[in-house]
Amino acid sequence: MQGPQISTHVLDTENGRPAQGITVELFRLDGLGGGEETIVGGGTTDEDGRIRSLLFDALEQATYRLAFQLEGPFWRQASVTFVVDDTSRSYHVPLLLAPYSLASYRGS
Repeated sequence: MQGPQISTHVLDTENGRPAQGITVELFRLDGLGGGEETIVGGGTTDEDGRIRSLLFDALEQATYRLAFQLEGPFWRQASVTFVVDDTSRSYHVPLLLAPYSLASYRGS
């Protein structure tokens, strides 16, 4: 897909390498308070821990939620909810993952 995109990168910080094979779903939150969700993208991280293009269709101004399906000793799923207010640029949302901690940030 061409144009602005939402991407992610999952890093296994315990072992110092990309996290390959992580299933990620992308939802757009609709309705008052974001109570309704529509799946608008997804994929599985590649050998570099990346999904370069999550969206099935064009990027819209909206609130989105990334859901990472995990199989660690403690985490089973991690979700990151964020706002897209500028559809002229792409959004990169990495996840740093360890057995008992995780973190995310707005990437470039």
